[in-house]
Amino acid sequence: MTQQPLSRRIRFASLAMIAGAGLAAGTAQAQDKGTVDLAYVEWASEVASTNVVRAVLEQAGYEVDMTSLSAAAMWQAVATGDADAIVAAWLPTTHADYLERVNDDVVDLGANLDGTKLGLVVPAYTDVDSIAELDANADAFDGTITGIDPGAGLMSLTEQVVESYDIEELDLQSGSGATMTAALDSALKNEQDIVVTSWTPHWMFARWDLKYLEDPQDVYGGAEQIHTIARDGLKEDMPGAYAILDAFEWTPEQMGEVMLMNQSGDAEPYENAKQWVEENQDVVQEWLPAQS
Repeated sequence: MTQQPLSRRIRFASLAMIAGAGLAAGTAQAQDKGTVDLAYVEWASEVASTNVVRAVLEQAGYEVDMTSLSAAAMWQAVATGDADAIVAAWLPTTHADYLERVNDDVVDLGANLDGTKLGLVVPAYTDVDSIAELDANADAFDGTITGIDPGAGLMSLTEQVVESYDIEELDLQSGSGATMTAALDSALKNEQDIVVTSWTPHWMFARWDLKYLEDPQDVYGGAEQIHTIARDGLKEDMPGAYAILDAFEWTPEQMGEVMLMNQSGDAEPYENAKQWVEENQDVVQEWLPAQS
């Protein structure tokens, strides 16, 4: 999966310096429909969805650049126009603060996936069933809540959970989606208790027997949606690409198929996305306008 810098000026200037004017001209000719810049955050769900959208846009004749960023930087990129769009906006709760800051500079195209959930997750065999029970059972979890990247909205919500439930005996430990699932895998193999920050859809629920801890104070909120957000002006600049992004919508089950494909040892998310798109043209055709 190739990743390019977001700034078009920097990208094309670099191409000219490295390859010379002739190659740059050839590249421009090949990109007659334009280049769409997609930003995303390195979550399993967003890796899956962004690569699928990339494959669909390429099928429609666009060049696509992808850039992995923190959640905050991802939102900033689409607001400043460094990125054309994201398909990774968790709303109305998780990314509410980010949207509020940039609302005047972006366009919300609506939900591309329904039925998400956020919370604290433990192995199904763990005796604890509620967040309210965590502090009294801190020793079972080595005094740690295993989290993901510190800039994620899920981590901010979990900080609120720690405060709301007066959790004093467990520390929220940041990391990444990959380190969180690795820690979970290790604990399950050793039949140990562990509590992690997690979300649905995620491939780990298909692989392991897990459960969400009850959230009686409803700090994490109810089910959310994942939205597509475009930069202001994209509709006028690239109406065909905008139409595809606007039409993109799939189910947690479809996303789960791609996420599971990405968990094999030699997985290439971009190649898996292209395979899924090729094998699901009935779905893809619903996203492609007659003139894209």
